[in-house]
Amino acid sequence: MPAEYNDLSIDDFANAIPDGAKLAIPADYAGVTMVATRALIRRKARNLHLVGVPTSGLQAELLIGAGCVATLESSALTLGEYGPAPRFTKAVREGSIRLVDATCPAIHAGLQASQKGIPFMPLRGILGSDVLEYHPAWKVIQNPFSENEDPIVAIPAIQPDIALFHAPLADRDGNVWLGRKRELVNMSHASKSAFVTVDEIRETSLFETEEMAAGVLPALYVGKICHAPNGSWPLPFWNGAKVDDAHMREYMKMAASDAGFNEYLERYIFGESVMA
Repeated sequence: MPAEYNDLSIDDFANAIPDGAKLAIPADYAGVTMVATRALIRRKARNLHLVGVPTSGLQAELLIGAGCVATLESSALTLGEYGPAPRFTKAVREGSIRLVDATCPAIHAGLQASQKGIPFMPLRGILGSDVLEYHPAWKVIQNPFSENEDPIVAIPAIQPDIALFHAPLADRDGNVWLGRKRELVNMSHASKSAFVTVDEIRETSLFETEEMAAGVLPALYVGKICHAPNGSWPLPFWNGAKVDDAHMREYMKMAASDAGFNEYLERYIFGESVMA
């Protein structure tokens, strides 16, 4: 665990994520570090490869709109009830990003292969789908344990450089509490390192009680921690924070045009209205 995590600023945290990195990022319900997203945009990150686990939303939308992303690999990018993601839609239409379409089980299977240190994970449910037809990295192979024709899809391992997310708690040993959010554990195990923003840092070890220990990601998997209370804003957080509905509606209105999106960036990421 890096010694500087006690006073690591969010900008220093983001500066440690190199251009061109492959980042595993969670769905909006699982713990998105929007505070780190804004810091990446401020530092003008470039050529990121985002892996939505298994989907993404506002985080990928902002990074794409700000020109930080070269590739999006995900089963969906959605802003839910607020409507289609305007900057993502524009980027796909213009061809300014590479889109690697997937499915939720395929994303999880690729990460599981990386966790286990194997080259691929078999998956059957994609057979016959259009997604398989347009995904050349997925290979249809014969089940080696069957004497009859029995095709199965080999999903190559997905190993991100960094699993990037927000969590409620860390302790001073670098352990992070994730509760029941197993997708965050899987992301971290599959990635070379986990970079985590947290609401709180505790003095006592998270392994002290059985109740807490069961939901802890050990420091072994963690590369950086930044103390950033309310770091998921304006998205909801499973530890209690609600979505900022007014802000999301304002974003959708502003992001409908290039000028409006640039104004949003100036107001909420580069300007005086930046939220920590």
